[in-house]
Amino acid sequence: MYRILKTHPELEPFAKDIALRMERYEEKRTQLVPDGSALSGFANAHQWYGFHRTEDGWVYREWAPAADCVYLTGDFNEWRWTVTPLTRLENGNWELRLPADVLHTGSRVMTIVRNGDALTQHIPLYAKRVTQDWVTQSWCCEVWDDPNSFEWTDEGFVSEEKPFIYEAHVGMSSEEDRIATYRDFADNVLPHVKDGGYNTIQLMAVMEHPFYGSFGYQVSSFFAASSRFGYPNDLKYLVNKAHSMGIRVLLDVVHSHSVGNTLEGINRFDGTDYQFFHAGPEGDHPAWGTKLFDYDKPEVLHFLLSNLKFWMEEYHFDGFRFDGVTSMLYHSHGLGTAFSNLSMYFTMDTDTEAVTYLQLANELIKEINPHSLTIAEDMSGMPGMCEPISDGGIGFDYRLGMGIPDLWIRLIKEQKDEDWNLGNIWHELTFRNAPTVAYAESHDQALVGDKTIMFRLADAAMYDQMQKDCHTDVIDRAMALHKMIRLLTMAAGGTGYLAFMGNEFGHPEWIDFPRPGNGNSFKYCRRQWSLLRNEDLKYPALYRFDRDMIHTAEEYRIYDEEYPDLRWIHEDDKIIAFERGGLLFVFNFSPTGSRTDYRIPVGKACDYEVLFTSDDGAYCGWDRIDHSRVSSFIPGEKGSCVRLYLPARTCLVLKACD
Repeated sequence: MYRILKTHPELEPFAKDIALRMERYEEKRTQLVPDGSALSGFANAHQWYGFHRTEDGWVYREWAPAADCVYLTGDFNEWRWTVTPLTRLENGNWELRLPADVLHTGSRVMTIVRNGDALTQHIPLYAKRVTQDWVTQSWCCEVWDDPNSFEWTDEGFVSEEKPFIYEAHVGMSSEEDRIATYRDFADNVLPHVKDGGYNTIQLMAVMEHPFYGSFGYQVSSFFAASSRFGYPNDLKYLVNKAHSMGIRVLLDVVHSHSVGNTLEGINRFDGTDYQFFHAGPEGDHPAWGTKLFDYDKPEVLHFLLSNLKFWMEEYHFDGFRFDGVTSMLYHSHGLGTAFSNLSMYFTMDTDTEAVTYLQLANELIKEINPHSLTIAEDMSGMPGMCEPISDGGIGFDYRLGMGIPDLWIRLIKEQKDEDWNLGNIWHELTFRNAPTVAYAESHDQALVGDKTIMFRLADAAMYDQMQKDCHTDVIDRAMALHKMIRLLTMAAGGTGYLAFMGNEFGHPEWIDFPRPGNGNSFKYCRRQWSLLRNEDLKYPALYRFDRDMIHTAEEYRIYDEEYPDLRWIHEDDKIIAFERGGLLFVFNFSPTGSRTDYRIPVGKACDYEVLFTSDDGAYCGWDRIDHSRVSSFIPGEKGSCVRLYLPARTCLVLKACD
């Protein structure tokens, strides 16, 4: 019996399904490494394919099993398509050897493939640098093989801390109307991340993608760091600097699908639609218009697993956030499915080949770096997602708590806050079957067509009512709830936390990438950091609250306790209180009902000291709450309670004084 059935006895009716999961994992692993050796010895495609220097020149290799002929063209042969053919090897492989003086780092090349009468051009599959001509909008591969050109100084870097994640997009990290660079981010944003207490950054849109506005989710070249933001060494500089500051770096990896483009992407590289993907309609994502990998093919697994190893070894990434896991796990991609009972996870709809791939991926990642971190973007709640593979699980460390931001947006849009049901909120925050990264909002809620929490609460008032000395009903409510929602989510919602770049200080407006419809403007595709330096506005106060919230959670290691301990909840008073990590968190969500000498049961018979409150002047509050110690002893009463003054729409954090 697998251990998952003991730790989760509710899965006992599905013991055969769990056994089948493990049987297929073992079979596929044996197929890939028949001798039972480590997967890391298999995942070396990038070390053989692509461009590599040799003792006497260059070698270029590709896998194109259905191709009749493969050629290399470029500035080295004046872009003559068919004068430089590759030699066919075994198993669909092709090879070309060239003298040392023919190519150099930066040479511009493309691959030409003949399949029957069709002659098509493609970016090499293992290209490490792909650039776009901004005049013609055409893409091209630049030969890049210079592994010793960057001097790493992060040897031995390890982070075991529970993740406080700063989700970020390098390109939109500048305030200027342009695409920012890796070095811009490293020099200007990393210090902000460190000051804010976040110990992990999650970088979006690093894997090369032809459409900037896709947020990086339609990958074209899987081994190329996006050239929009600089050179490969610039990304290495960013990661190295983050490590020097004690910050781990995760890559937002997209192995759930691939862009359908043929020139810029990997689609139809050998002339067929089934080289990497399922053939026919099965290979097309019905909602995204992208291509779907055939995870049963050993060659596809070779490509994807090698891709993970490449990013870890070439760029020293500390792990991955896997995008679109729900889409991978089900043939229906989870579209329109409400996972209301356990039987829905073990049906014909489950893509067992994708499950196997994710198990292999997690095994490989831990082989390469036992301290690595993997996070699954899974809305379905697949059982075993974050259980060890040996126990019958899939092997992730965390899953994203995707229902939490949906809850907050739904409440803000559809109900007055005086009608919010605290019991339902508490259930959503604490009902989880796996280690969870909680978040109130990510980049998803910031996109044009949607609104961040602060923008949805304040709306047009953000444009002329964010002065520090301005108090209106709309802005005062927005400021209060922005702080309360974030603290409640962070403190109760999981064993990790995530915020998207800029949202920690209530960044105004949405994100809209440059496009013809907005005049190719960068106005809404940047971060207005100057708002943080303007003490005449309220944004610095929101940032200070977020910073102190994160630092406090880390200092008291609240995530060492898996769940918060609910001490009080009262629907009519709109008050909820819980303890975690020796801290007492108290929230009064009532818009009008301030409470005096309100009794909150506590777990320790000791004094409690107020660390900070959302009402503190530093956070644009009214300074109505005394920070003096309060005793949990009430003469004549059993048990321990603290008596607190709880102004309307405020939250408090207190520590037990032993």
